[in-house]
Amino acid sequence: MADTHPEPLSDPISGHCLCGSVSITLEGARPEVDICHCAMCRRWGGAFFGGLKGSGFSVSGQEHVTSYRSSEWAERAFCKQCGSNLWYRFLPGDLHSFLAGLFDLPADVDASMGIEQQIFIDEKPCWYDLAQDSQKKTGPRKTGAQIIAEAKAAGFDIG
Repeated sequence: MADTHPEPLSDPISGHCLCGSVSITLEGARPEVDICHCAMCRRWGGAFFGGLKGSGFSVSGQEHVTSYRSSEWAERAFCKQCGSNLWYRFLPGDLHSFLAGLFDLPADVDASMGIEQQIFIDEKPCWYDLAQDSQKKTGPRKTGAQIIAEAKAAGFDIG
């Protein structure tokens, strides 16, 4: 099956927490957002989690970052100064997903952003729905059981 993901951005994108103590530069960012509707993400951020991934990243102000191990397979980082949520880290693969709202995206990139996928759709509350303008901006919707099965099939030990 061919890869249907858009090409990564050629230029790095930068973002920061609310107080500016922590700055993140994301290289090779994919111009699509992963959405997670799980109960933990909703408690962490007040609603769904929208994350950006890339091929690499750097963090300045690391001394202001703290993390919380939220499950057997994940930790969540935030700024000690202002409390801004920074990233979700999937521990078995050491994969980071950064809160999309941290980044100031160029207008052309922002206009072309889509949703890669929505996960834990079975845990999404009824009080919100995500709408996109076109089919090209929507991605698959997967239940928690489907995501756990995919992770296990990929060889990740998630308990």
